Amino acid sequence: MTTSPSTSPSTPSWLARPAARAWRCAPAPAGVRDFHATLTGYAPTPLIELPALAVELGVGRVFVKDESSRLGLPAFKALGASWAVHRVLAERATDADAPAGPLTLVTATDGNHGRAVARMARLMGQRAHVFVPRGVHPRAVAAIAEEGAEVTRVAGPYDDAVRRAAEAATAPDAVLVQDTAWPGYEKIPGWIVEGYSTLLAEIDDQLAAAGAAGPDLVAVPVGVGSLAQAVVTHYRGRPAGAGPALLSVEPHAAPCVLLSLARGEPVTIATGETTMAGLNCGTPSALAWPYLRDGLDAAVSVADADSACAAGDLSALGVSSGPCGAASLAGVRVALRGDGADERRASLGLTPAAVVVLLNTEGMAANPSAFTM
Repeated sequence: MTTSPSTSPSTPSWLARPAARAWRCAPAPAGVRDFHATLTGYAPTPLIELPALAVELGVGRVFVKDESSRLGLPAFKALGASWAVHRVLAERATDADAPAGPLTLVTATDGNHGRAVARMARLMGQRAHVFVPRGVHPRAVAAIAEEGAEVTRVAGPYDDAVRRAAEAATAPDAVLVQDTAWPGYEKIPGWIVEGYSTLLAEIDDQLAAAGAAGPDLVAVPVGVGSLAQAVVTHYRGRPAGAGPALLSVEPHAAPCVLLSLARGEPVTIATGETTMAGLNCGTPSALAWPYLRDGLDAAVSVADADSACAAGDLSALGVSSGPCGAASLAGVRVALRGDGADERRASLGLTPAAVVVLLNTEGMAANPSAFTM
């Protein structure tokens, strides 16, 4: 394991764990993509090749999985929310003791997940109650309310909003649909992670169509780690070969996964202010943690200015990206450029012919705070 310091000597901004590539887990369940294909408006999101970034980064090819428009929303979150709500309602339909009438789907959010839950509640004839922590732009909050959800603002950080949502979901006609897990609350977050598998299955098909055998590096923005869990499951759930290097990217203000990896156990941190609002999380998901601990090759944290620069560069190349989505490019730039880059490339197993996939998890419209920078 190698680390390098950032602004604080005790806080690493880069951590490499090359042995993770040999770890294996069970694959994601079948049938999730077939379900999504039944939804109105479903289509695979684009996988866009950007040769200019390949030249800049000194690799063979760079692709961006563009989640700026997914099922009518400007982020990937609808995949997890739709599958989880589908599973919740299917399970409830077989429960003779379930109360009659619509459910209230309760969640906490930094923006995109809450809007996705609210959208699915409206489409499936249910109600939604969404708790929003401090730091979320008013326009993002308004977008959730426009889906028909009841919105409660919370003065504290994301973890406080999660606690408030869990308390509200104890009513008999309510259910918590949260994209982070803790002991005793794991089934629904697991369904959300399963929903994200569709995104990764699409990448497989799209890389094959582009004549690429597969990625050598996949970079994923991380909040509590649910999407990263899906990425690890997809690539470490295959029996043959070492698979790609997997890189998690977080803000300097909220590197809970990076610090947990450095300490070898999940930790809760006090988060700061960041324009990467959807990544501003202080505690890794308990469900995701074992996958991140054993399956991530490297973790990096990035500055707000770096994600803003990456978002602007992606926009100039025709890809709409908010600060969270652009974090993947910012993180790969930290990993593959500057002092120590040769060592970091070696730890990731990258050659000059490497294929890099960046997960652009949101479009500009998903994060209105990006307009105020």
